[in-house]
Amino acid sequence: MAGTSMTSQRRLRVVIPGGTGHLGTILARALERDRHEVVVLSRAPRTAPWKTVLWDGETPGDWVSVLDGADVVINLAGRSVNCRYGPGNRAAILESRVKSTRVLGEAIEGAKSPPRVWLQASTATIYAHRYDAPNDEATGTLGGSEPGAPETWRFSIDVATSWEQALDEAPVPQTRKVKLRTAILMSPEDGGPFNLLLRLVRLGLGGRAGDGRQYVSWIHYEDFVRAVLWLIDHEEMEGAVNVAAPAPLPNADFMRALRQAWGRPLGLPASRWMLEAAALFLRTETELILKSRRVVPERLLREGFSFRFPAWPEAARDLCRRWREERTSARVRGRTA
Repeated sequence: MAGTSMTSQRRLRVVIPGGTGHLGTILARALERDRHEVVVLSRAPRTAPWKTVLWDGETPGDWVSVLDGADVVINLAGRSVNCRYGPGNRAAILESRVKSTRVLGEAIEGAKSPPRVWLQASTATIYAHRYDAPNDEATGTLGGSEPGAPETWRFSIDVATSWEQALDEAPVPQTRKVKLRTAILMSPEDGGPFNLLLRLVRLGLGGRAGDGRQYVSWIHYEDFVRAVLWLIDHEEMEGAVNVAAPAPLPNADFMRALRQAWGRPLGLPASRWMLEAAALFLRTETELILKSRRVVPERLLREGFSFRFPAWPEAARDLCRRWREERTSARVRGRTA
């Protein structure tokens, strides 16, 4: 069942709290390209093609006025999880998500003309580490109690569930709420996971991680943007939605397909102890690599969303081609500048 199309019928005002990162920049650029008005809420002044308004992510201020009359809010605010989970970072990761979501709820509640839809960032990491059955929205198992799971993995589940709970508790009856349980977003741009994985492949290090059995859930950045626009248009969609490609695959197969897409048949594997040492050196956590995320987008598929890149081999080839084209264009621009 399709709802009234908002994105195709008129110019929308879309507010993106925390929209200065990798994900937010991709979304803002796509919305601007489609001639929608974009307002990004940021903790620091930014230079961007779209309007940026300062906020602290914790307290009401002048920024609340941009929500009055807005059509859509896409909340991406939250400290990066690409760090070690020490006490200080844990507090910042959790509080930045929960406080920003709560204060947005207060601002929307007080708006004379509140947004029609609130898309709230969440994460596919909310599901259990498992190899057997895929996790969909209705039957998927939330994580946190898996036997043998590291304590840091349980922390990530606590963050995800607290984040979603803050959205559930927001008293905004005129605004439809959607939780974006997003898988790893793959984009050829700098700063994202694809660039890190491709760098390993280019260096000859892109073999399996650990035993390679852990599932990788991913989504091509074009499908992510399309899914967000689709969810804005489809008024029957609310609650948790898995924003992930329909074909997660084991890490060993995932890396093999990426090597083939780049044209490098072999890649050195990394054992678990090597990954632990590298994570310690890089000040990050192995959860990003070793947790098995077998997540499927049951609701999107059931309601008729069509993926351009449903399978990883084709997506990897497209991303490698775009990566090469962007670097070639950058070199040409550098020579002609």
